Amino acid sequence: MTGDLLIRSVRPWPDGREAAEVDVLCLAGHVSAVGVGLEAPRGVPEVDGAGGVLLPSFTDAHAHLDSTRLGLPFRPHSAGVGLAELIDNDRRNWRSAEQDVATRATYALGRTIAAGATFVRSHAQVDVDSGLERLEGVLAAREAHASRASVQVVAFPQCGILREKGTAELLEAALLAGADLIGGLDPAGYDRDPVKHLDVVFGLADKHQRGVDVHLHDAGSLGAFQVELICERVAALDMRGDVTISHCFALSTVEEDRRRRLVDMLVENDVAVTTVAPGVREPLPLRQLRWEGVRLGLGQDGMRDYWSPYGNGDMLERTWQLAYRSGFRDDSLVEMCVDIATRGGASVMGETGHGVTEGAQADLVVVPGDSVTAAVMDRAPRTLVVHRGNVVAVGGELVG
Repeated sequence: MTGDLLIRSVRPWPDGREAAEVDVLCLAGHVSAVGVGLEAPRGVPEVDGAGGVLLPSFTDAHAHLDSTRLGLPFRPHSAGVGLAELIDNDRRNWRSAEQDVATRATYALGRTIAAGATFVRSHAQVDVDSGLERLEGVLAAREAHASRASVQVVAFPQCGILREKGTAELLEAALLAGADLIGGLDPAGYDRDPVKHLDVVFGLADKHQRGVDVHLHDAGSLGAFQVELICERVAALDMRGDVTISHCFALSTVEEDRRRRLVDMLVENDVAVTTVAPGVREPLPLRQLRWEGVRLGLGQDGMRDYWSPYGNGDMLERTWQLAYRSGFRDDSLVEMCVDIATRGGASVMGETGHGVTEGAQADLVVVPGDSVTAAVMDRAPRTLVVHRGNVVAVGGELVG
C-alpha cells in the first residue's frame, strides 16, 4: 500500500556536505515536495531524518535467497575448486540446514530491507533434486515482506538445463507457479550447448512473456560469444529491455576492441548487466558501461551459504566493496557506485522514476554521514528505510 509521510531534516543526494537540511513530503507513495519548513497535511505522520543523507533506496539486483544461512550457526566452507564443485556442494548440503527455505529466505530478505534495499531480484534454484521447493520458499519470503519491498523471483537452473532430463519442464512449472523471470547458467561452459540452452530459455520467455536473467561466468572469447548469442536472441524476439546478463565476466577479460563491440551490442539491444563486485575476478569496466548507457545494477549474490561465507544483506556494504574493488577514491566515482546500487539496479528491474526528486516513487533510505562518500565509508545503521511512502525500518530494524 502507498503511504503519506513527512521526513524532517535530511540532505537529499546529490547535494554536497554543505547542503542545507530540508524536509521531504511524500504523498500517495511519491515524493510530493522538497523544501525547508514544510507543513505536514492533517493526518500525515512525521519522522526525523536527523540530518542524514537521503538516497533512493538500494536495489539488490542479484540475490540467492534460497541458499542463505544468515542467522544460523556458521559452517566451515566445504566446497572444492571450480563452478561444478560449488554447485554440487550446495546440492549435498542444502537440505541439512536447521531451517526450511522459506524461513531462511524470509529472514535474509528482512535483513536486506532493514539495511535499506526495497527492490530485490532473487534467483531461486529449480532442478530435478529440489523441484519447486526452493522457489516456493523464496515466493513465501516475498509474500511475507510484500508491504516492505518489491521482489522479483527468477526461476534459476543452477544445475544446468540440458544435463538432467526434466529440468526444462520444471522451469516452465516455476513460471506458472509465480516466478517472474526465467534464468540460465553458462550455456556453453557448463551446459556445453549454448544454442539448445538458449532455445529453452528464450523459448519459455517468449511463450510466457517473461524476462530473462542469465548467469554468465564464462570469460574471454567463450563468454563474449555467448553475449553475442544472447543479444541476437533479444533482437530476434524483440525483447529489448527485458534481458539481463549477470556477472558477464567476458567484459573484463577480452581485448578492448572486442569489449567495445560487446558494449555496443548491449546498448543496441538494451541488455542490462549486474555485478556482485567479486573478490577474485577483474572488476567490470563500470565507467565505460555507464558512459555508453548500459543499465547496470549491483547485487549481494549468495549470503553466507554453501558457496561462500561472505555476504550479510547490506547493500551499502556491497557498494563500498564495489568502489574498493574498482580502485575508486574520488567522490564522483564513489557516488557512481551508489547510483549503480540504487537507481541502476532499479532500472535493471524495470523500475522507473526511482530517485529523491519531486514526482519520484517514495522508496528512500536515510544514512548518517557528512556526505555520500562518508556514508559509504562509515556504513552506519540506516536511520530510516521507506517503501512507497511507508516507513519499513528504523535504525537497522524492521517495523510494521
